[in-house]
Amino acid sequence: MERLTPALADAAPVDPASFREVLGTFASGITVVAAVGDDGRPAGLACQSFASLSLDPPLVLLCVGKSSSSWPAVRAAGRFGVSILAEEQREVCRALGRRGGEKFDGVDWELSEHGAVRISGALATVDCALEEVHEAGDHYLVTARVLELAARDGGSPLLYFRSDYATGAFE
Repeated sequence: MERLTPALADAAPVDPASFREVLGTFASGITVVAAVGDDGRPAGLACQSFASLSLDPPLVLLCVGKSSSSWPAVRAAGRFGVSILAEEQREVCRALGRRGGEKFDGVDWELSEHGAVRISGALATVDCALEEVHEAGDHYLVTARVLELAARDGGSPLLYFRSDYATGAFE
């Protein structure tokens, strides 16, 4: 992979708090990335860094913190679901966003024929096969091939904006 040399190598470091504050003004949707682990139980995490990447072949990209305790199980599975959460799924997001414990207690989900975990009631689901994982700072940059997708009729997304949940009315 080609790396670009920074034009301003002597630039002052960016303050992490300022970085979060400024980039927090970019509203993003919230997803759950989940798979079935080797133990037969679901493993997953809340993820706001998700985007379409390519139409041909159909690829998506997501960013996962290196400190995630759930990512190793999802990665090992090789296939996973991305569920795009609806505005009424804040509790699902809270459950999958916490560290450790039984994240899926009280969360309705189903297993797709591709082996992906789909969160019930999500606005949309995307079944994926892991393609590549790259290290990028304190995160992994993950690309995945889309195997199947579906969207429900109606509903609005659960958004993340300025370090809090937000909703938007869309028609």
